[in-house]
Amino acid sequence: MENMAEEELLPQEKEEAQVRDPTPAPDSAPVPAPAADTALDSAPTPDSDPAPALAPAPAPALSPSLASVPEEAESKRHISIQRRLADLEELAFGTEGHVDSASSLNSDNPENSQTCPLCPKEKFRAYSSHKLRRHLQNLHWKISVEFEGYRMCICHLACRPVKPTIVGEQMSSKLGAHYHCIICSATITRRTDMLGHVKRHVNKGETKSRYIAASTAKSSNEILKETDTDIQVFPNYSIPQKTDSYFNPKMKLNRQIIFCTLAALAKERKPLECLDAFGATGIMGLQWAKHLGNAVKVTINDLNENSVTLIQKNCHLNKLKVVVDSEEKEEGDALEDDGTLGDIQVTRMDANVLMHLRSFDFIHLDPFGTSVNYLDSAFRNVRNLGIVSVTSTDISSLYAKAQHVARRHYGCNIVRTEYYKELAARIVVAAVARAAARCNKGIEVLFAVALEHFVLVVVRVLRGPTSADETAKKIQYLIHCQWCEERIFQKDGNMVEENPYRQLPCNCHGSMPGKTAIELGPLWSSSLFNTGFLKRMLFESIHHGLDDIQPLIKTLIFESECTPQSQCSTHAPSNTNKQGKRKSNEMTINLAKKQKTDTSTAHPPFYYNIHRHSIKGMNMPKLKKFLCCLSQAGFRVSRTHFDPMGIRTDAPLMQFKSILLKYSTPTYTGAQSEGQMPPAAEDTVTDRVEMSVSDKAEASGCRRW
Repeated sequence: MENMAEEELLPQEKEEAQVRDPTPAPDSAPVPAPAADTALDSAPTPDSDPAPALAPAPAPALSPSLASVPEEAESKRHISIQRRLADLEELAFGTEGHVDSASSLNSDNPENSQTCPLCPKEKFRAYSSHKLRRHLQNLHWKISVEFEGYRMCICHLACRPVKPTIVGEQMSSKLGAHYHCIICSATITRRTDMLGHVKRHVNKGETKSRYIAASTAKSSNEILKETDTDIQVFPNYSIPQKTDSYFNPKMKLNRQIIFCTLAALAKERKPLECLDAFGATGIMGLQWAKHLGNAVKVTINDLNENSVTLIQKNCHLNKLKVVVDSEEKEEGDALEDDGTLGDIQVTRMDANVLMHLRSFDFIHLDPFGTSVNYLDSAFRNVRNLGIVSVTSTDISSLYAKAQHVARRHYGCNIVRTEYYKELAARIVVAAVARAAARCNKGIEVLFAVALEHFVLVVVRVLRGPTSADETAKKIQYLIHCQWCEERIFQKDGNMVEENPYRQLPCNCHGSMPGKTAIELGPLWSSSLFNTGFLKRMLFESIHHGLDDIQPLIKTLIFESECTPQSQCSTHAPSNTNKQGKRKSNEMTINLAKKQKTDTSTAHPPFYYNIHRHSIKGMNMPKLKKFLCCLSQAGFRVSRTHFDPMGIRTDAPLMQFKSILLKYSTPTYTGAQSEGQMPPAAEDTVTDRVEMSVSDKAEASGCRRW
């Protein structure tokens, strides 16, 4: 059977040999025609010694998808991807057919020395053919990765850029060994990672023939589209450590909500000078200029030179004018000023330097990680009633996974709680407020969003020391009970509290020995949402057709008013649609001048998770039903975007648990048939609920403002 398999492969190898080397070398020994290709693979030549030559493994059978690929497409593969060891040896010894590979393998003449095709000259240079052959087989071929008849050998060339490292006083840059994927253009350093990388391609059904067809059709840079804006990105745009301009498609929601913020601000005054301090691909600034037109003057900044070049290409791709160093550069007749597209100024400097040199009406900070290093510069020259938006992606520290990092960056002590996302938002707002107060400016929080990937805070700037003092007073510490997770902000005043546990509505400290509470903060203690501004953002999202962001904005509106959605869904969106342009402009100007918020209508801080406080052995009611029960009991209640199962309410935890216990049903596991359910439990719950409703006035004194 093995002989039959070799005979079946013989015609195919013959055709490959005729295409690869149609004329024999002048110095080669005469061999029969059918075995022209196998002479280099397995059969020794008359002049060669059989001992040092190591016979390579026979070529495996190709899959139908790979066998149908033409040789022109095969030539586009990297030189480290070969089918047989003989092909790699021919690549090393053969020089365009002038030197016979078989004779060069056994030539020990130093004049015929050859270099390894997969190693730089300074790394390996063999003066012996046997040494070079052992090098190819033991280093490159032996640890290669096999995929459908091809071997991806390890490569030591300068294909993969490696950052230089400083060793002592000398700087050394080592070329890292890597593999070239036959399916995509990725370079992988470790063999185990390469095996997993190829396995993922196989699970997705991707083949080599599909890659060749795609590689011939598209260029090295990929073009993506988001909200009618085309951007050109690098092939490795989704890996922050390996690309100059990182683009995250999961941040689409973040970009849309910032666009609605700028569109709502543009209704107050125009033109606005806007800054995207960390442009990367420039997608956010391009959306501002393309959809808002001459109402904004956009500046996109980035410190990386490759990112600046890519931003300029994306501007021309979207037919927008680019201003670089106060000189206007146009591309053909397609960039004529028709009054609909705005100019974009592209700068390359440090963000702190740029914000110190120029003044802006709208500043967006989205660095990779924390943004505390840029807050002082952002508030230095921002104009009055302007907006500063901050996106923080260091969720490991903000979500209390790395508490020492939160203490280092924000000077804040936090622990993991059920309301950790709102805790993270208040940490960022407190850092923004302190930076504004240092510049004699106050802030008004328009909204704060904390999702899985980021924490977004948008504030309006209020100039003056009076506003700065009012802002600084809203930064307080939080007392958190570690047993029942009740929480309350500390009271204002400079006097030392004799027993801080008295401020908590719970009685955990009296019933349990030891310390039961912890002090968290400093945190922002005031409201996180501005209802009027959110309604204008909803109007702008409907006007520009941003359907993905509308559910989130509606949830923020209900959360800011602390009302259930069933009560507000009938009239809140209709009021925004009926507003005319002139009436909305007057309304926005009045809201912009309003600096003080009404604390009586502000939403209560923090929320409770209904699953966190569920009763063992009881089935909880539906979330909508429980919201109605809390509302009927006389408490303010709403859902929150921070937690899908979270409930924002001004009810203390004791009343929250009693109402939850009343409307929960027992899990029937046989106890009902035996009559083991005590009937007095329902009477106790009813009495507790009636007491909570009757003592509503006393309970309101325990609210956590």
